[in-house]
Amino acid sequence: MSLTVPPDLLAEAERGEVAPEDFVACVRTSLPYAWELISRVAGDLSTSDAEFADNVLPPPSEQERGQLLRALASDAIRGGLERHFGVKLAFQNCHRVAAFRPSAVGGETYRRFTSARGQLLNQSPELRDC
Repeated sequence: MSLTVPPDLLAEAERGEVAPEDFVACVRTSLPYAWELISRVAGDLSTSDAEFADNVLPPPSEQERGQLLRALASDAIRGGLERHFGVKLAFQNCHRVAAFRPSAVGGETYRRFTSARGQLLNQSPELRDC
């Protein structure tokens, strides 16, 4: 299961739209590794002048890798995180997460990072089965 949904949040969803801060809180508690990693790259970006900040270290275990994959594979979770942190997330190799400034989306650096060529250049034998 991707998220551990408290009964009050489930009831909120059953009544209608969910408050963004309630959804993000659920993501934070359900996927702590993914939350920490995305918080860190978004924080790194906010304290620099760079177009993006990224993580290149693989997760310490399959459990953490699974959290990251669930967070970034879900449109709702990924979108919620992007809105919460004010970034555009990009993803490669089962662990390389980058936070881009919204103004960088569509620019050369973003296009390079998200291109087929960028994906291929970031492959290595040790990451083949990640």
